[in-house]
Amino acid sequence: MKISYKKRHLNVNLIFGILWFIFGCLGIFTKEEPYWTDYGFLVISILYFIVYFYLKEKKYLTIENGILKENWPYGKQIKLSEIIQIRDFAGDFILKTEELKLKINTQIISPNSLEDLKKELEKLNIV
Repeated sequence: MKISYKKRHLNVNLIFGILWFIFGCLGIFTKEEPYWTDYGFLVISILYFIVYFYLKEKKYLTIENGILKENWPYGKQIKLSEIIQIRDFAGDFILKTEELKLKINTQIISPNSLEDLKKELEKLNIV
């Protein structure tokens, strides 16, 4: 099961990528001698586009084979069977094991995926 981001969260990265791309193109094509920063704007826009497509493809969390994993290059992963405490603090879920603590930001999760996540965590029967 994949827990996806809200569309607004994804679209912010896309909009910033488009804006930086426009600034870069305006700087390069409207000046006789573009500054190095104009090329930097294009690099920044490419980075925003990469982040947008990565987040859209990989999603926020993945739950499979009893493991909950953050989908970042160095994201944490936690076995559902090892969770000893689930806290709901300021709208975020904090999952704790003996060795690890994982904070899930519910503000950036799509409503449908948030319901799926809550159902999956309720199955653990941890008070």
